[in-house]
Amino acid sequence: MATTHLATYLNDHLAGSVAAIDLMERIERKHAGDPIGAVVARVRADVIADRQELESIIARLHLAQSAPRKAVAWLGERVAQLKLALDDPSDGALRLFESLEAIALGLEGKNALWHALAATAPEVPALQGVGYDQLIARGHDQRSAIEPARLDAARAAFVEP
Repeated sequence: MATTHLATYLNDHLAGSVAAIDLMERIERKHAGDPIGAVVARVRADVIADRQELESIIARLHLAQSAPRKAVAWLGERVAQLKLALDDPSDGALRLFESLEAIALGLEGKNALWHALAATAPEVPALQGVGYDQLIARGHDQRSAIEPARLDAARAAFVEP
């Protein structure tokens, strides 16, 4: 039962990374050449590295990656894009803010993953030997990098010029 729960949890986070990376790619394309595009590109590169670490953990545990969960995450990201387009058809400040907010929440969730695995590692040998402290620190750096852009986008979306 515990292995099943761990497989579900890890695959949920893996699927979440698929949606997050797709969202970040969209922001990068829209804001290519802008400072926000550069920040999101750097964070996306780190998130891809984090996803590879997660895939390594899944493999080390001899668990299967869930293709249906990845497909649902991909579909969910497309539905989220539709929601964002309805909220801000001009593809302006509100859409950027909501996108950055979703990324920020995802980064918080990813850090929660690393904390949970670090807490579990003493009882699950296959979870040992992972640099959780470094992953957590990198996650904080990612969140700190996104936060100024998120707040700038909030001001742009909510404050009348």
